[in-house]
Amino acid sequence: MEFTKGHGTGNDFVVLPDPDGTLDLTPGLVAALCDRRRGIGGDGVLRVVRAAKHPDGVALADEAEWFMDYWNSDGSFAEMCGNGARVFVRYLLATGLVAPSGGTLPVATRAGLVRARVEGADVAVEMRRPRLHDAATATLGGLTLTGAAVDVGNPHLVCALPAALDLAGLDLTRAPEIDASVFPTGVNVEFTTPGESVDGADAHVLMRVYERGSAETLSCGTGACAVAAVALRDADRETGVVAVDVPGGRLTVTVTPDSCWLSGPAVLVATGTLTPNALRP
Repeated sequence: MEFTKGHGTGNDFVVLPDPDGTLDLTPGLVAALCDRRRGIGGDGVLRVVRAAKHPDGVALADEAEWFMDYWNSDGSFAEMCGNGARVFVRYLLATGLVAPSGGTLPVATRAGLVRARVEGADVAVEMRRPRLHDAATATLGGLTLTGAAVDVGNPHLVCALPAALDLAGLDLTRAPEIDASVFPTGVNVEFTTPGESVDGADAHVLMRVYERGSAETLSCGTGACAVAAVALRDADRETGVVAVDVPGGRLTVTVTPDSCWLSGPAVLVATGTLTPNALRP
């Protein structure tokens, strides 16, 4: 089985080429691939399959040739992954599965169609404009925080920390407790503090995230979009540019009246061949 390892601001993925959808990818195999000691290691798996060859992508086959079949590291599905989409596009270009062009590249996902463009070393993807919903709470240890529920094609809960709390000091080795009646399929929880002003940005936010199905990750693209939407709301703005610093680097989110662009580095670091029978599902 061939694979490529890639990451976007430290959010890392095992990329599996499977153009015709013949790979028997199971939750156990995904979890084994993502195991950081016995497998390749990653926050998730990106299977590269033609949209026409995957049941979740066939409806978009007329608009996009390629479907991003994204799995969390625990073997569960996710509707969307912003950093994953950027790495996915980098892989398509690097392997010649698509030709570079001056326009945008469409990619089919479980959250619908996304479009991407290459900006030098960065890849930007245009995603659904974040939609803010009612407030909800997350409990971490003895700390309960009220946050904003945000839909970016997948669910998020953005919780601002009180000024007296240190973002770096949060213990995210365990999943925050959330209200299952509000988030029946789970939720990605972002914890934020404000950052100093950044040239060219309307706001600057520091963020850590606990991703459902993957635990804490160094970055989350859709989470950065959710955080940016909340930051702009709190600044009484409907649109704007937000710099979002995650442990793995910086992402730039541009919210327009109709969409949300997520931009940042997308890097392929290795390619190789693995032996599935050697993995321990």
